[in-house]
Amino acid sequence: MIIKEIIVVEGKDDTVAIKRAVNADTIETNGSAVNQQTIEKIRLAQEVRGVIIFTDPDYPGERIRHIVSEAVPGCKHAFLPKTEAIAKKGKGLGVEHASIEAIREALRSVQQEMEELVTEISFQDLVDAGLIGGSQAKERREKLGLLLKIGYTNGKQLHKRLKMFKISQAAFAEALKEVIQGDYQK
Repeated sequence: MIIKEIIVVEGKDDTVAIKRAVNADTIETNGSAVNQQTIEKIRLAQEVRGVIIFTDPDYPGERIRHIVSEAVPGCKHAFLPKTEAIAKKGKGLGVEHASIEAIREALRSVQQEMEELVTEISFQDLVDAGLIGGSQAKERREKLGLLLKIGYTNGKQLHKRLKMFKISQAAFAEALKEVIQGDYQK
């Protein structure tokens, strides 16, 4: 599998894991303190080949995703479920611990960030669906993020990502239906 875009990752171990799974070039941020020089490299990469942000499914990874996304609009995003990013011995979470197939699946399911933030789904729709507030909200958001391939978010970020990736009302409703059916099957 060849990836034409340049993949933004956190570090060297992530680059090694990506290169085991696909033929691609990477830019490493070397942690969550993304410097201006790295941002400039990512801007150039976006202009020339396009960029896929592929960070760990944890707080520092989301922070890097946010910093890069704000500085370089129009990036694509690959999301790895936490369950696919856990180290074999349970110590550590990240892209470097994912299987080759999990990395390939995340890259096949890349989401395109849209500069114009528009969605038919309101914040109130998320509240009404039990995705914000309530005892099952976090679990429902996790499942919805997996189904829509937009990663896990808090309530506010969920609304932003639904807009950013232009998730349609129909796609949202279908995924939500599956999440709610899963709740009843427990």
